[in-house]
Amino acid sequence: MSNMQKISFKDDYSEGAHPEILKLLTETNLVQTIGYGEDEFSNKARQLIKNEIKIDDVDIHFVTGGTQANLLVISSVLKPYQSVISATTAHIEVHEAGAIEATGHKINTVETLDGKLTPGKIKEVSDYHTDEHMVQPKLVFISNSTETGLIYSKKELTEISDFCRKEGLYLYLDGARLASALTSEHNDLTLKDITELTDVFYLGGTKNGALLGEAIVINNENLKEDFRFMMKQKGALLAKGRLIGIQFSALFQNNLYFRLAKHANKSAKKIANVLRIKKFDFYTEAVTNQIFPILPNDLIEKLHQKYEFYVWSKVNKTHSVVRIICSWATNEKDVNGFISDLQ
Repeated sequence: MSNMQKISFKDDYSEGAHPEILKLLTETNLVQTIGYGEDEFSNKARQLIKNEIKIDDVDIHFVTGGTQANLLVISSVLKPYQSVISATTAHIEVHEAGAIEATGHKINTVETLDGKLTPGKIKEVSDYHTDEHMVQPKLVFISNSTETGLIYSKKELTEISDFCRKEGLYLYLDGARLASALTSEHNDLTLKDITELTDVFYLGGTKNGALLGEAIVINNENLKEDFRFMMKQKGALLAKGRLIGIQFSALFQNNLYFRLAKHANKSAKKIANVLRIKKFDFYTEAVTNQIFPILPNDLIEKLHQKYEFYVWSKVNKTHSVVRIICSWATNEKDVNGFISDLQ
């Protein structure tokens, strides 16, 4: 097997881009436009997203990736002495090389069993920080879907939103895999709900069929002013901003954005169903394109001969949690092959 290219279930950005995106990029390649995201294609993408959200009064900015989106939003929202609250598993805490701390802001982390925040957990942090000798928690960071593949229900997000507004906290939702969350069979949130219940969120493109790119959606009027200055200062205002706008224009036509996520979820569900039949346990409930089964180490070793996937954490000496991710481009043949080898 050493000479054979392994099939990857390691992430949802191993492939390039969906053909419809490449087609639109090619068709518009020689059209001359103004730069820095103020072109006709980016404006069309913004309107398509607004049509999907069903709310027109939002500001939309296109950036290259999730870490860039997070550091831009958080550093623009917070004053120098303010902090952000997140779960210990949050992307900003674990996988961004201290990007938030590098902008001068502390992350107040909360231990959770499932990676999801609750009003009670947020209150623990805000109650602990009592005076000007400590940082002032001001922003709550959540992800949907979470780092462990779970999603927020409308009830859960509403409770967090209501608490944040009551306590004077901003709510920011990382939407790197928001398409997978919204197309999950267990989901009861709409994009309009997300917009109304948060102050800022972003729509992930990198992990859902785009070459690269995320769309930051700012809902709170107090946070809209001068955001492009922050983008420029942080190297996020691209001269060829059209290249991300064109991709989102393609994603938000013909329901492509949600069709791609549904495919990823469906592929992961097929694997999860077989794992359940074989009586394997899961670290978290399998509801999106990320699933976390608990497998014997010897089986993991055998599967790794043909397939790439993360070993998430050790359970004991004989078993580990693995992360299996399906993408917009996951091949049914590869899914069936993986299932066959499992059996």
